[in-house]
Amino acid sequence: MTRLFAALALILCTQTAHAEMAQRAGWSVTPSSKSYDALIADVKSAAKAHKMGVVTQAGPTGAARQRGITIPGNRVIGLFNNVYAVNILNLSTAAMIEAPVRVYVTENQDGTATLSYKLPSTVFAPYVDEAGPELATLATELDGIFAAISAQATQ
Repeated sequence: MTRLFAALALILCTQTAHAEMAQRAGWSVTPSSKSYDALIADVKSAAKAHKMGVVTQAGPTGAARQRGITIPGNRVIGLFNNVYAVNILNLSTAAMIEAPVRVYVTENQDGTATLSYKLPSTVFAPYVDEAGPELATLATELDGIFAAISAQATQ
């Protein structure tokens, strides 16, 4: 019985895993005509061009493949810049839990990929009352940088 439930769960997860990212409040969701691997490479190049470092990367696709499970590609990439880190840390120790700001590359059913991320102004908004308006200003600057990264990577 347990194996039946596990198999059913795997089938359901596999079927819903191809659901493409939808627009939502406080997010940027940009479909591209690029493949999953190409979009990942272009996100990294665009981040570097806009002086943001790739701080973290994670995704279950490769590990699932090693277990014989096929799921669409998905990778979370954390991007940040030490200048922003120091400036934000000087305003709010708590706000630094949000760094690096993550972007999410997802593979679509047709073989293209989508780039999504929470806007930095959304990510840091809960800390503005504590940190003051300067944090909101930095987050808005980051919104512009992430928009430029997204535009460059997805075109």
